[in-house]
Amino acid sequence: MSESNLSRQLQLLPEYLSHHLLLTAAALAAGIIICLPLGILVTRVKKLQWPVLAFASIMQTIPGIALLALMVPILGSIGFAPALLALVLYSMLPILRNTVTGILGVDTSVVEAARALGMTQSQMLYSVELPLAAPVIVAGIRTATVWVVGTATLATPVGATSLGNYIFSGLQTQNATAVVVGCLAAAFLAIILDQIIRLAELGASKRSRPILRTSVAALIVVLIGCLSPLMFKAQTESSGDRVVIGAKTFTEQYILAEFLRSSLRARGFSAETRTSMGSTILFDALSAGEIDLYVDYSGTIWTNVMKRQDNPSRNDVLREMTEWLKERRGVTLLGPLGFENTYALAMPRNRALKLEVASVADLSTVAPTMTIGSDYEFFSRPEWSSLKKVYQLRFQQQRVFDPSLMYKAVRDGHVDVISAYSTDGRIIEYDLIVLEDPEQALPRYDAILLLSANTARRPEVVKALQPLLGSISDSIMRSANKLVDIDNMNVEQTAAMLSK
Repeated sequence: MSESNLSRQLQLLPEYLSHHLLLTAAALAAGIIICLPLGILVTRVKKLQWPVLAFASIMQTIPGIALLALMVPILGSIGFAPALLALVLYSMLPILRNTVTGILGVDTSVVEAARALGMTQSQMLYSVELPLAAPVIVAGIRTATVWVVGTATLATPVGATSLGNYIFSGLQTQNATAVVVGCLAAAFLAIILDQIIRLAELGASKRSRPILRTSVAALIVVLIGCLSPLMFKAQTESSGDRVVIGAKTFTEQYILAEFLRSSLRARGFSAETRTSMGSTILFDALSAGEIDLYVDYSGTIWTNVMKRQDNPSRNDVLREMTEWLKERRGVTLLGPLGFENTYALAMPRNRALKLEVASVADLSTVAPTMTIGSDYEFFSRPEWSSLKKVYQLRFQQQRVFDPSLMYKAVRDGHVDVISAYSTDGRIIEYDLIVLEDPEQALPRYDAILLLSANTARRPEVVKALQPLLGSISDSIMRSANKLVDIDNMNVEQTAAMLSK
């Protein structure tokens, strides 16, 4: 863990922590506001108890990343809103269940005594049941707090900035320092919030106003201290020159996003990045104007977005794609950056030579005895369907990996073949051979710069981006990827080299 690398990660901490705490605090506040009254209601209307608790339990069984992803199409947006809704749903079960358990667990003799004194239902609730149930309810809030802080780190792929930015980017770029900083910061935040709530619980149980005031003061200090960088940034940034750059979840995309950000900042724009987003989420965000620009690949747009299965020439693809994106989605294809990063099947050179496999056609005869690995998307993409259909591929097993682990998996023999990226520096470093595609089942994957409708109408931004078109060759991009993935150079330094 180098000192310079650690220093760079700590510089990002105020912003990431501010976003993370804002998301966590908002989700917990909404969860408490919803679940406390709802919990009280189901203790009074017993027939609602099972369906309400069953709904909360179902939300809890859905993996956090899946729940976050589901919120994007439901709300039709990315960023804070879908992340907030998912986290509110995720916080419900412990708060709701503990509220119900706490109230129903109050000694019946105490309730009967209160009723004998002539207390109304409302008086019994606020003067007897809730005070006695408070320790159990607060325990549920403490549990929800820890869960929400942890789950909020998964909000990065839906476009919400959080401490998860450290973890996702660190995993992809083999930056252990970033991962450690993100994990420690999230753990520290969870502990601090848990202890503040524990202090409030102690004050409530002892009926001590000084302790309660101390817990409230501590919470205010934490909120102001952590959120002040975000408030300061909002005040100082000008919305007129702000440009938001998106990126997917692999090294090349991080480098390109930083390359675009630094290029725009050098020309006076307030540029920022939203990284680690899925292909579909990213394109939809661009179409909706929630991000301003990002780098995609012609084959991805051609097959996934346009749903085209034919494979015309490169120039025809770019021409038809430019027209279709403009007319159908309001997106401007500014132009190619100069390099191509296509999907390709790759395997260790020594094994390929032993099996006499040089092309995907050769692979088809031995595939039934082999295991193929891919990134998260490949097996659900049209390209995979096309390869299977054209070459009659039938593998013994398919395995999905994080892109940062996929190359090591094939190098170490955990899988026999992977769906590699042609500009990845690990192909050379790990002595992999890229199999030929004689039937051209895979489309071309020129890196293209896409702009939202609003961004395309900003001539100063377009003018600043024009010199970048055609400026990056295949070899330059492959070398840049190798510097990050193999040589452990940070993304900022590598992106700066692209600008020279």
